[in-house]
Amino acid sequence: MTYTAPGDAYYSRGTPAERWERAQLFFDAKEYAVAARVLSELVEEVPEQTGPRLLLARAYYHSAQLRRAEAELRLIVERDPVEQYARLLLGRTLERQGRTDEAKPHLTIASALAGDFGDA
Repeated sequence: MTYTAPGDAYYSRGTPAERWERAQLFFDAKEYAVAARVLSELVEEVPEQTGPRLLLARAYYHSAQLRRAEAELRLIVERDPVEQYARLLLGRTLERQGRTDEAKPHLTIASALAGDFGDA
């Protein structure tokens, strides 16, 4: 069953904590585009927080908004170069765009941060 979104006011209604919870519910229900809509305003309000930005990137990724996902992930990695999941998702996002050469360093770093050093 697909969710039909209400008017624009719904996305910005409530405290940041309430909107964060609402976005997580939409994400868990696989309503990624709706989750992204809620999260985009939240990220503008609290740009320093990694959690909402990472969930926004994931929502963009799952709704095939790959350029937007890439932009959010690059911001996270720029601020926190050892954010393992952001590195992994950035690599996967670049792969989905056919940019495997750009993806490789991010995937390698993500593996190393996860403790997977291969057969070295």
